[in-house]
Formats: sequence, C-alpha cells, structure tokens
Amino acid sequence: MKKALFLILDEYADWEGAYLSSALNQREDWSVNTISLDRIVSSIGGFKTSVDYIIGSEPEDFNLLVMIGGNSWSNDNKKLLQLIKTTFQNNIPIAAICGAVDFLAENGFLNNHNHTGNSVYIWNDYEGYNPNSSFLEKQAVKDRNLVTANGTAPIEFTNLVLELIEFDTPENIEKMMYMNRHGFYNYCDKYGNPYIS
Repeated sequence: MKKALFLILDEYADWEGAYLSSALNQREDWSVNTISLDRIVSSIGGFKTSVDYIIGSEPEDFNLLVMIGGNSWSNDNKKLLQLIKTTFQNNIPIAAICGAVDFLAENGFLNNHNHTGNSVYIWNDYEGYNPNSSFLEKQAVKDRNLVTANGTAPIEFTNLVLELIEFDTPENIEKMMYMNRHGFYNYCDKYGNPYIS
C-alpha cells in the first residue's frame, strides 16, 4: 500500500488538503496519515487533530509528502528541515500549498523548480531564495516531483498532485475535478448522473 503523509503544523489550513486527502483515502491502495512536530495540533478552523507520527518517527517508505499551509511555517526546527531535505534527496513526490511554499522558498528548495505560491514579493528578503527556475503566476504548478500552489487553490493543487502520482487516468482525474470545480448538476449535464445506471 502507498503512503501519503500530510504534514500539518499548529494552526494549519484545514481546507487546503481536504480534497486531496479524501480522494486518496477512498482508494484501497493508498493510506493517509498525518505528521507534525507536536502530538496534537489545531487547525485555523478550530479542529484539534491527533497526529499519527511525530517528525523523526515517520515510516521510511512513504510515497508522498503533502505540506499543508497555515500560520506556523516561519519555523527553524531542524527536524522539520531535515525531513523535507531528505524527502527531496530521495526523490519522493512533494506537494506544498500556501505557507508551506514560503518555507520551501526560504530554505532554497524552490530554486531549481518552476513554482508558484501566495506571492513572490514576500520572498524578497529570503536569503535562500535564489531561483534558477521561474515563479509562475498560476494557481498551482507541477515541475518534476514537486507541486506548489497558493492558498486559494485546493482544487488545482489536488488535480496536479493526482496527476503527479498517477492516481488514475487523466480522464478520470479530470472528471473528478470537474465535479469539485463546477458542482454535481453541472457534472451530470456533462457526464451523466452517476446514480442512474
């Protein structure tokens, strides 16, 4: 079974990973787990989450690291930095959204990937941000084993991550995302009602 680790720090943005985690968790060949610096974290929306792994105790054989944004990414924790560095070195797919992308920028992880984020202007003072690749003004960007997105792009983020991990056929991913973007009845108009055989 493939493992997705959702990295959530305190005051994480609960809406940013909801589409992706629910898609992955409905499949028998994927498991979804949470990882953090603390055993219990709270979301911006007030959900208290008891995480599955403390950083440093994570399984070695995970297949996807999803970094969910929020208010706690101005963080210099060495274990957090090492987890992300090792994940990049091992060529494991990484998906980062919102404040988590700021962390990647500040620590030099975006320099060799095309990327996006909330705003390139907030990275002007980051010593580690010296990109050889491009910042793209798009909702989400996929480049090799990295997906980045701004905080208003949970659907676009999900779409590109599912493509990155080859979760399903491009046609089936498009159908799934169409329903999320346009709603059930527009989906029925285009693809037919899934409840009518």
